[in-house]
Parts: sequence; structure tokens; C-alpha cells
Amino acid sequence: MARKRKRPEPPPPELSMTPMIDVVFQLLIYFIVTIKPIDVITNLDVFRPAPDKDKPQDAPEPQMVRIGVYQDGYSINDNPVSLEALEKALGRLAAVDASQTIMITVSAVAEHGKLIHALDLCAKNGLRSLSVVSASN
Repeated sequence: MARKRKRPEPPPPELSMTPMIDVVFQLLIYFIVTIKPIDVITNLDVFRPAPDKDKPQDAPEPQMVRIGVYQDGYSINDNPVSLEALEKALGRLAAVDASQTIMITVSAVAEHGKLIHALDLCAKNGLRSLSVVSASN
């Protein structure tokens, strides 16, 4: 009687995860390095108001008030003032014409808090037409 030979069973197939993980990490690094992030600031919409059609064409343009914010203090129309004097002047200005345009020029070396104080004073007095400009000095 002939004996049947037993064939050895092959080992169960194994899938090595190490090379797959390496490839995933390389792809991740590639996409992180090559991505170009979207600059949110450049995509902000700015809506400018239309000119007032009811305004007479021969009306003089209002004089713009210039507020300077510097490292050592404030100025109104190039006249140095303290924070208290600035608050009083903005209060008088708002009583005369609250729609007056205010241009705030901020020095590059001025503290950010000084600009915030000036903006808070404008908001407190109801002045809403503001322009903020940075200066290099």
C-alpha cells in the first residue's frame, strides 16, 4: 500500500505594513511641502459706498481731521495732544459733525495699544468714518 505524502502547508501570506506606512508619510510630507496656502486677506471683499446723488455738486469738501499716533503720544492736525485732550477734541468734533472723516496715521514704532485707544475714542464719540494709515517713521 502506498503512502500519501503530506505536502507541507505554505505559511499564511503576510502583508508587511511598514513599506505602506513609509509611502503614506512620504506622500504626506510631499503635499505639506508643495501646498500653496490661500491668503485670506487678499480675498476679502471691500464694499465702498456709492457717491451720494443728493449732495449738491458745488458743496465744498469737508476738511479731513488727521490724528497721529506716535510712540510718545498723539497729535491732531500735527499739533501734539495728550490722550485726554484727544478725547475732548473728538467729542467736540462729533458734536459738530459725526460723519466727519478721520484719518489716523500710525507710526511704525508706536505701540498697538495706542492705536486701539484712539479707535476706542472715535467709537465712543460716534465717529464711524475712519481711515487708518501706517507710517514708516
